[in-house]
Amino acid sequence: MKSVWLMLALGVTLTGMNTTNAQDNKPATPPADTQASDDPFLWLEDIHSTRAMDWVKKENAVTTKQFVGNAEFTKTRDGILEVLDSDARIPDVRRMGDHLYNFWRDKAHPRGIWRRTTLAEYRKANPQWEVLLDVDALNKAEDKRWVFKDVQCLKPKYDRCLISLSPDGGDAVTVREFDIPGKSFVKGGFDLPVAKTEASWIDEDTLYVGTDFGPDTMTESSYPRIAKEWKRGTPLTAAATIYAGKPTDLAVSASHDRTPGFERDFVSVAKDFFHSELYQRIGDKLTRVDVPTDATADAHREWLLVQTRSPWTIDGTTYPSGALLATTFDAFMAGKRVFTVLFKPDAHTSLATYAWTQHHLILDVLDDVKSRLEVLTPPENVTTTGDWKREAMPNAPAMSTINVVDTDPDHSDEYWLGVTGFLAPSSLQRGVLGSIPAETIKHDPAFFDASKFEVSQHFVSSKDGTRVPYFEIAPKGIKLDGSNRALLYGYGGFEVSLQPHYSGSIGRAWLNRGGVYVVANIRGGGEYGPAWHQAALKANRPRAYEDFAAVAEDLVKRGVTSAKHLGAEGGSNGGLLMGNMLTVYPQLFGAIACEVPLLDMKRYTHLSAGASWMAEYGNPDTSDWNFIKTFSPYQNVEKDAHYPPVLFYTTTSDDRVGPVQARKMAAKMQAMGHANVWFYENLEGGHGAGADNKQAALMHALAYDFLWDQLK
Repeated sequence: MKSVWLMLALGVTLTGMNTTNAQDNKPATPPADTQASDDPFLWLEDIHSTRAMDWVKKENAVTTKQFVGNAEFTKTRDGILEVLDSDARIPDVRRMGDHLYNFWRDKAHPRGIWRRTTLAEYRKANPQWEVLLDVDALNKAEDKRWVFKDVQCLKPKYDRCLISLSPDGGDAVTVREFDIPGKSFVKGGFDLPVAKTEASWIDEDTLYVGTDFGPDTMTESSYPRIAKEWKRGTPLTAAATIYAGKPTDLAVSASHDRTPGFERDFVSVAKDFFHSELYQRIGDKLTRVDVPTDATADAHREWLLVQTRSPWTIDGTTYPSGALLATTFDAFMAGKRVFTVLFKPDAHTSLATYAWTQHHLILDVLDDVKSRLEVLTPPENVTTTGDWKREAMPNAPAMSTINVVDTDPDHSDEYWLGVTGFLAPSSLQRGVLGSIPAETIKHDPAFFDASKFEVSQHFVSSKDGTRVPYFEIAPKGIKLDGSNRALLYGYGGFEVSLQPHYSGSIGRAWLNRGGVYVVANIRGGGEYGPAWHQAALKANRPRAYEDFAAVAEDLVKRGVTSAKHLGAEGGSNGGLLMGNMLTVYPQLFGAIACEVPLLDMKRYTHLSAGASWMAEYGNPDTSDWNFIKTFSPYQNVEKDAHYPPVLFYTTTSDDRVGPVQARKMAAKMQAMGHANVWFYENLEGGHGAGADNKQAALMHALAYDFLWDQLK
């Protein structure tokens, strides 16, 4: 049972694959061993200062003049925007009770509408939707620029909801109570000011809340340190503290499980991204769910599932890293440690996700980064924990991804599947285990002619001999003469897997031009489970960069492209990857797009939410700096080195990584006299780089046009 804060990994940026808390906008304070004189660009860390914003405006103007003001850019941007705004896209839905809910953006609704319909209506080619909230109308009425972020509705009626709105697309949000029958915010209802907040329902009149309660109530990672219980009609200051964590914790949260007959309360204490403690709350007593801190514990009805991240020896039995174990919750809390192994990884497989229905458990297994689903049925007699029935679900098409996007575990065995592949437009399937086979309900249109291309998977040996996979999407009959413009995308961190997916934007902006698109499944990701991720942690971080470089070299060796025609792209943690390709492997690339990146690894823990990632990278204010400095691009860029053209883009409102690292890197390289260093900063959009489809299309097009132009 992970806290939502553990899900706020750096994330894959919109371009490649598919608001602000006051404390995050303050100038960062240099650590004791770093004085302003050591970093002449420290002033760019004062995010909204006049001097910093004047620099941003100047750089934006230069980049816009070079890349935006031409017919080719307009064609690219408009083609991407047509994809993002298309009415033919699948309206992704989430079941709540008798209705299917969807949030939708298009040309007529740039900030979006939240709406619902019935299953019978959804099956139609043109469903009738009941609009519950029009964000554009709300913005007009309130003279704001709200960005819809999330909604949580109270089971089982789903009449009251908590809607999260960001003022600029960042992670900090206001949370307001919304009445669905009245289609309006509740006057005098629950209302929380903008902060990095987690709020969830206990009952009709009570919430669990973690937010900025005032001084010293947020962690050093900028997330809630204290979880409280808040009663309707009382001021937030009167909310009762349930748990107070340490400033060094990542985040603290509390939740209530409303499953009928299995109501439980939990407190989650995230120590860092990969270690947490889970407690069951009964009255004022907290009892630890005693699994390893690096394991994930998930209670569902009578069952407790434990997913290991490292080998776990208990009662004489050792369970491997990446395994999924099952036992009964009550027996475990009573001290029994008898588990059934539901999944055990091997050299080719890992467990991507799992999802409960009312009577079954669906496993999403990756087999060399391709999806395979299994259905497990627990025994009716919970005392026979080992008697789980197992059967395969139909496989997805080759080189594809299939995952469970929604279930209704309280009421039925209904499941919804998302199926996608690099050349297969995404489809949405629905079935009911045991009665209705999966059938396609909706599918995306084809945004480009996939018949001209083919997908292949390749493997290359990295520097240390590790076998690294990558996917290649290329024109059929491609000439292997090194002349093709190719774009290599990667991430390699936080146990995030890059799986096959359909992207109309990539198809139109890159493939249709004759380009080759490549996705590298490097270490640091989750493609082969926790061990694949842990192989590139902290001092081993360069393994991820060696993997990416090995893929680049293999593309050249195979004749797919050559260094001058090979571009690289990545965002967030992938932006750090790009920074290292720039400074360590510049000879391998003709151009690099570095998006919402980490780059200054000496200062990253003092910027925005950076302190939350020390389990991934290490703490630069300790002896860890001895290895961190080897992969800190900001410190490693050199005046006399030769670098390929590079575009840095970011957003002012990014309160996760923040805009200052991209700013400083661009400014430093320009001051050193390096040519072809470009910078662009969008004001809105948070870490995703776009607050609406138009902004997202501009950022996508800027990256693709920059790379295409530089690689000619």
